[in-house]
Amino acid sequence: MPASSSPPACRHHLGDQGHEVIDHGPIEYDALDDYPAFCIRAAQAVVRDQEAGISTLGVVFGGSGNGEQISANKVTGIRAALVWSIATAELAREHNDANVIAIGARQHTFEEAASFIDRFIATPFSGEERHARRIAQLRAFEQDGALQPDPRAAGSV
Repeated sequence: MPASSSPPACRHHLGDQGHEVIDHGPIEYDALDDYPAFCIRAAQAVVRDQEAGISTLGVVFGGSGNGEQISANKVTGIRAALVWSIATAELAREHNDANVIAIGARQHTFEEAASFIDRFIATPFSGEERHARRIAQLRAFEQDGALQPDPRAAGSV
């Protein structure tokens, strides 16, 4: 699926399901566009909405999805996951409470990408203590650089 066809088709797919879609991408496809600003703006919008109490998730597209995931993860409060299968879409929400997914538009058909997005949206965070604890550790690091003590520092290894 060429990158130029994926986002518009996904916008229509999601809109047809009743989701409000806000596009932060380029007005038209240009293979030479620099993607970081588009992905960062999308991630900032997710954080703004979530802080306002609006249930919001984001999707960023690129050739592989790697750079787009990295870009989105530069925004404080974002947990972006690279998704390449139904299982990774589900686990991104269930275990990591991801609020953005990155999809490589050159790697998947529209039907695959749409199925990943649908599963991501439909899957809730499990809330399991171990997952919540790990997310809290990420949040603490974002806020003040706090890390759990290194057990090797105490000579326990």
